[in-house]
Amino acid sequence: MVTDKIKTLAITRARVAELEKSIATELNRELAALPGKYGFDNLPAFFQAVKDASRGKVRTQSKNSSTKSAGTGKRRKRAIITPETKSKVKSLVEGGKTGAEIAKIVGISLPSVQNIKKDLGLVKARK
Repeated sequence: MVTDKIKTLAITRARVAELEKSIATELNRELAALPGKYGFDNLPAFFQAVKDASRGKVRTQSKNSSTKSAGTGKRRKRAIITPETKSKVKSLVEGGKTGAEIAKIVGISLPSVQNIKKDLGLVKARK
């Protein structure tokens, strides 16, 4: 009686192992097909699109485009801070705009806005 149950258990464990192996094989096959299913010809481009999507960005890529296409890992162009830029930032600060609003209006990064405000003495000293 107990030996029958032990045999049944061994058979069931072997069957579970077979099922796990089958599932792993099928899952690998499905995962390998995902980039092509969504129109990507290589894994790095697909991974970047998944990362972008998780951040709420929308990105498309044609089958023949490379991973160095627009919007893939390129840094923004460095802003050139001119006296006009500084005066515009100063007037916007005096107008009550926030740093983020100023950055968007002027077309520079928030850290650049903060640096300009610091240079112009528009930042309160930390205590």
